[in-house]
Amino acid sequence: MNTHEKLDPQQFFDAYAAAMLARDSKAIADLYAVPALVEFPGQAVAVSDSSQTEQFFAASFAQYEDVENVTPAVRTVAETGHSSWVEVSWSYDGTLAEQYIYQLVQTSDGWRIAVLTPLIEEELQ
Repeated sequence: MNTHEKLDPQQFFDAYAAAMLARDSKAIADLYAVPALVEFPGQAVAVSDSSQTEQFFAASFAQYEDVENVTPAVRTVAETGHSSWVEVSWSYDGTLAEQYIYQLVQTSDGWRIAVLTPLIEEELQ
């Protein structure tokens, strides 16, 4: 594992946004660690294979059909040498739409999302 790779969270989530706009579910899945955990309110989803992530995003692209611009506002909440917690507020076509906390971990393939936790909509400001 390359433990010396410095995370640039803005660059990481800009790549995520580009993959979203390209509707490239494989590129998005490649940004997630395996295993990973998605903590939805009332439901935790353990991801044990990258194909789960790829299939999820491929199935969800219809809801973003009319979106032409994806902008991540990125704020690092905490970090260590091997892990970083990043809050991302996603705007679609200039409107704040979603907000998440991502825990990124350094893997042998670089930084990957290990835990995704959505923030509730009422907290979006």
